[in-house]
Amino acid sequence: MASRTDRRAAAAARHRLLPGGRVAGPMLWIIAIMMFLTVLAAAAGLGLGAAVRSMSADLAGRASVQVVEANPQLRDQLAARALTALRGADGVQAAAPVDPALLADQVRPWLGEEATSGDLPLPARIDVTLTPGDADAKVARLRRLLGGLSPALRIEPHAAFLLPLAGLLSALGWLAAGVVLLMALATGAVVVLAARGAHDSHRGTIEVLHLMGATDVQIARLFQRRIGLDAMLGSALGFAFAAFVILLIGLRLGATGSELLGAVRLPPASWAVLGLLPVAGVLLATLAARWTVLRALGRAL
Repeated sequence: MASRTDRRAAAAARHRLLPGGRVAGPMLWIIAIMMFLTVLAAAAGLGLGAAVRSMSADLAGRASVQVVEANPQLRDQLAARALTALRGADGVQAAAPVDPALLADQVRPWLGEEATSGDLPLPARIDVTLTPGDADAKVARLRRLLGGLSPALRIEPHAAFLLPLAGLLSALGWLAAGVVLLMALATGAVVVLAARGAHDSHRGTIEVLHLMGATDVQIARLFQRRIGLDAMLGSALGFAFAAFVILLIGLRLGATGSELLGAVRLPPASWAVLGLLPVAGVLLATLAARWTVLRALGRAL
């Protein structure tokens, strides 16, 4: 009979230690907000990284040759000679002239209708696709080849034009990674404070559990389970809202029609990484709660 009474008392103590409403209090919502911001920051970093890789893959091995000559006839002759030399050069996979009308359309936003009037000389352009390998060495050889034909021939790799932008995107990606790390530290700190506050507010119950023979590990497990449930629900809510926002932003970026903005997308591997963040958040909260309570119980002895 005494044993049954003790078990009932222990069960009652556990219920007093664990609040009845799991969604009561700010803990769940704080974790949800933390997870929401963490997933958004991680998605930004992964999306920017994917954009940099996509840009590098698209621009690697591509270059443009410009024929800077005011005389139209001489410009056409130099362009034809350069095209012949490029098609026969080692390391060139393909070379094709760019339609002058297309060039005029590209510069019209800056030069206006003067770009198509014929009064303003526009350089001829040849797009070059290099064979796989060291693109810098191939561009250097082609630059020497074209320089021997005429100083009016200039070659520039496409990657050089967007190199500053790629550097900016990479820096923003690392900044997003730093934000994710800070959010993880902040989440751990919030859990530590919550576990410490729960321990301090249930000292009487903890003493009763100790008198009934409960160990520190068993008591810490109660806090661990309570905070783990809050962390699980909060992480699920935060991830769900963040996923909705990410999908909405992706649709808006795709609707712009910009190749650069369209490159900021999340491949399946990135979504798998984002899906692991709630799991990591629950583990972090559970371990932080367990460590905090065990440490507090050790000091109380």
